Amino acid sequence: MLGFWIAILSGALMSIQGVFNTQVTKQSSLWVSTGWVQFSALLVCIVAWFFTGRESIGALWQVENKYTLLGGVIGAFITVTVIQSMSSLGPAKAALLIVIAQLAVAYLIELFGLFGTQQQPFLWRKLLGLAVAVAGIVIFKWE
Repeated sequence: MLGFWIAILSGALMSIQGVFNTQVTKQSSLWVSTGWVQFSALLVCIVAWFFTGRESIGALWQVENKYTLLGGVIGAFITVTVIQSMSSLGPAKAALLIVIAQLAVAYLIELFGLFGTQQQPFLWRKLLGLAVAVAGIVIFKWE
């Protein structure tokens, strides 16, 4: 149950962050805003690291699949694409499309067992759930 509430909080924070970042971008530039997001996140992580145990940073170089260290690079592009989509579509439509894309890609990752995840069998009900979500986008966007 805790995971459920954390996921809800995560989604809410992503939407709020997207709006904040879009506003900062309007007053600066896309890469300045994105850089600030990443830099301020680094500062928060450093402070949290000091207060929560100070695990070895050297452990990063022992990660087996080095490509997984690209999460921060991907994070920078997530920030950029969220800002651009919210700026052109508005927060609600952008968030809806972002969540559907996350769901579709996450299902494909599970289905094929990519990136070290455990492969899951294809289930029609999951595909139907994704189709219902896409139908929700059509209904939501319908003017």
